[in-house]
Amino acid sequence: MNNYQLISNQVEQFKKLRDEVTRVMMMYQFALTELETKIEILKEEYQLLHDYNPIEHTKSRVKSFESIIGKIQRKNLPFSINSIRNEIKDVAGIRITCSFISDIYRVQEMLQKHFDVEIYELKDYISDPKPNGYRSLHLIAGVPVVMTTGREIVCVEIQIRTIAMDFWASLEHKIFYKYDQAVPSKLTLELKQAADAANNLDEQMERLHHEITIIKENQDNDDNDEFTRLLLNQVSKSQLKLPNIFEQAIIELPSPNEMSEESIHEKKGE
Repeated sequence: MNNYQLISNQVEQFKKLRDEVTRVMMMYQFALTELETKIEILKEEYQLLHDYNPIEHTKSRVKSFESIIGKIQRKNLPFSINSIRNEIKDVAGIRITCSFISDIYRVQEMLQKHFDVEIYELKDYISDPKPNGYRSLHLIAGVPVVMTTGREIVCVEIQIRTIAMDFWASLEHKIFYKYDQAVPSKLTLELKQAADAANNLDEQMERLHHEITIIKENQDNDDNDEFTRLLLNQVSKSQLKLPNIFEQAIIELPSPNEMSEESIHEKKGE
């Protein structure tokens, strides 16, 4: 084989590798687009049905090819498409920021049950924080993507955290970004204290959210009962005739005064 043929073969191999890498990177981007679309549907549907949205915002990214190469080298892996797909689990990543801690597990459950997403790995750094105080829920998920060559399952790293967790993690990353020396113990301790303070705030806001929700539900029930009475009162004044089953239900409804007394007794534990 002469030099011309050798160079020609190398060029062809390079083009083939480039096309394969481009296709794989497209798959990761398509997987994120698919997941973001599902999350957007979840947000709109939840807002419509429950008048509440558990997701504040999302942020996604696909690692640059340079970052992928660097990770392959650090792991001493052979450079190949299989190494990227099978060994590097965070090529595509999405961060979901929620309002409250309970929302994190609610979103996780909806992803698993309704989004055709298979969870391969789960790390709960909320119930078991990292030593530096880092808290978040990490999932490695398989997201189905339809390509011209067929259906592919693409790995995506999903991080779900509260606003307070995200605030602490983002600033902690900025403080130590590219800092390649041992972190002074004083700074480590202060950052851990800041993480604990953020968690205390999360727990306090969770409690307030729970209490307000109970108050709102009771108020909504009272409003619904009053609306029903007003509607029935208008029906009785008109010539409309309700079915007997509805009329019987109306008779059995307690009066507003009785409902108030019942509420007082319930609060007193009687």
